Amino acid sequence: MKFIDLTIPFGIGTPAWPTYEPLQVKYFKRLAPNGANGQVVTHSNHVGTHLDGEIHFYTPGKDIASLDFDFLAGEAAIVDISDVCGDYDIYTPEMIEERVEVKEGDILIIHTGYHHFGWDQPYGNEVRYMVMHPGPDARFAEWLVEKKIKWVGVDCGSADHPMNTKIRDWMPEQARQANEHFLQKYGKPLDEYFTPDMYQMMHIWMFPKGIIHAECVGGDIDLLVNRRVQVACFPWRFVDGESSIARIVAMVEDDEYEELMAKKATMPKTKFGDAYDPEHVKRLGGRGRAY
Repeated sequence: MKFIDLTIPFGIGTPAWPTYEPLQVKYFKRLAPNGANGQVVTHSNHVGTHLDGEIHFYTPGKDIASLDFDFLAGEAAIVDISDVCGDYDIYTPEMIEERVEVKEGDILIIHTGYHHFGWDQPYGNEVRYMVMHPGPDARFAEWLVEKKIKWVGVDCGSADHPMNTKIRDWMPEQARQANEHFLQKYGKPLDEYFTPDMYQMMHIWMFPKGIIHAECVGGDIDLLVNRRVQVACFPWRFVDGESSIARIVAMVEDDEYEELMAKKATMPKTKFGDAYDPEHVKRLGGRGRAY
């Protein structure tokens, strides 16, 4: 069995979720004269590929150390919705189930295509990645409970719609654009679509039910869209951790791995060596406006 990395590169350029501490790295000793290099790192738990734990939004919930591998690893569906969702759009259970079979107790990874706008990508656009990506409606959250999904992964800044978070207050120009988009496409303004009781529902509704999520998934995810595969998440064994930086991988048999690497060899790569599918970027209108 071989691993396919679904983790974005992690460095001082990796953006944290807005207002969270980014990664900072300091050398406190060097090979000369100390005989070894040593670093001190500081960061929040919400930078790079990370797993949001229950106590991030639910005080009596489980910490990260309490999550066992039966929960963190297992059968998964990886679903590409980049053909039906763009800036500020809503995704639904129907969009997921039209593309791949989702079984009770699965892990669900959603490929919005917005990882193509991450800091590590040739089409990098941090505003689209964090502020303009699609997000779910209330029926989607209810469907996750019905399906007994273990955890969800998304290839963008948040598992919630950005306009159903504090970002709506912090980015007024984008909130205005989103409101116009909702009126035109869904017939309601943001305030009526995302009512106060729905605020950050993927966090506040889901975490008490044990359905958590990973954000900023990426890596070689374009190799594995619209299919079922084994997936595992490896956060720290973090006692009292509300969330954790994590490594997420898909696991395939050796023969299939060779086929996927042959496919990867034909695809363009990021500067870190991850393959990307230009068709996904094209569907989403290229890099898009910068602000």
